[in-house]
Amino acid sequence: MAASQSYDTVLPADSVEFCPHEGSRDIFVCGTYMLEQQQDVDVATNPNEPLSESERSQNRWGRCLVFKVTDTKAKLCTLVQEMTSPAVLDQKWCHRSRTSTAVLGIADSEGNISVQEWQPQNHRFRRLQNIPCLSGDVLCLSLDWSNRRYPSDHLGSLIVSLSDGSLCLLNPSSSDGLVVSNVWRAHDYEPWIAAWNYWESSVVYSGGDDLSLKAWDIRQPLHRPVFANRSFDAGVTSIQNHPYIEHLLAVGSYDNAVRLFDTRNPLSPLTTIDVGGGAWRVKWHPSPERKNDLLVACMHDGFKIVNIDCKEYTMPYDIGKCFRQHESLAYGVDWSFHEDVREKETLIASCSFYDHKLCLWSG
Repeated sequence: MAASQSYDTVLPADSVEFCPHEGSRDIFVCGTYMLEQQQDVDVATNPNEPLSESERSQNRWGRCLVFKVTDTKAKLCTLVQEMTSPAVLDQKWCHRSRTSTAVLGIADSEGNISVQEWQPQNHRFRRLQNIPCLSGDVLCLSLDWSNRRYPSDHLGSLIVSLSDGSLCLLNPSSSDGLVVSNVWRAHDYEPWIAAWNYWESSVVYSGGDDLSLKAWDIRQPLHRPVFANRSFDAGVTSIQNHPYIEHLLAVGSYDNAVRLFDTRNPLSPLTTIDVGGGAWRVKWHPSPERKNDLLVACMHDGFKIVNIDCKEYTMPYDIGKCFRQHESLAYGVDWSFHEDVREKETLIASCSFYDHKLCLWSG
């Protein structure tokens, strides 16, 4: 698939994630979302808008599409598996040691987290668990694994955000896999994102339509956050802690901005980056050699790579590359973890919603 071409995902696409596991870095997944009307007419409904009562009672379904990159330079890939499920709202790979198998977590529209094990010899996933976080009328909006910075043989913990304003903590059990250990009310409206502090696995962040960014210490009672930053002009949609710079946090919002925070002073941003569209996903580059590069899904303005001078406290930046070959809401995007020292650019996958388009490009 060349950069000027695209793959039709058939259903509206909203998430893309490359596998970080050594030996399977040519694998990536794309999640899709469809609302089935009661009149048996399929329509695409934006999963990132507040839900009406009639929408809550309707059926949402989707697929996890599994792709294998066949030629990195030519940007070619092939579909190797389709898994039909409730609508997929977010997916994340667990960062595990090379001696363990690759595992994917999928957040769906019926309040479940599906844990899937990748079997490279068969090019297939095998489901390990299906974990209900709450009742089926609540959507799992996002999820994040705790062990991004410190891969292990075991599964990390999962933090999940739910459409009723709650966060759900899942911890690994020696006998039962992941189990729900805590659910608490965190936001007044939909919390679009929940994410770990990768350097301190007792702290999680969340953000939502109540225009707030919050932090929670899971060792403490969860009736109040560690902090709450309510200075946003629109809903908070994306959060990622930097995997190589300890106190740096990137936060995206519907207000067309990405804010960079020092977590030791989380109420005042170091800098505010105008990305020209709602920042639905932010992804730091997976390589320490390119730790200044941030990939952003800008919803109404395509996908962009922001180059940031992380050595300076004010974090000066410039927009390094824009990709605008999508014709709809730019939602899913990710860097490949494939290491090729001969190439200065990294393979990127991106997807958009109403035009159900998937593209491979580089930047």
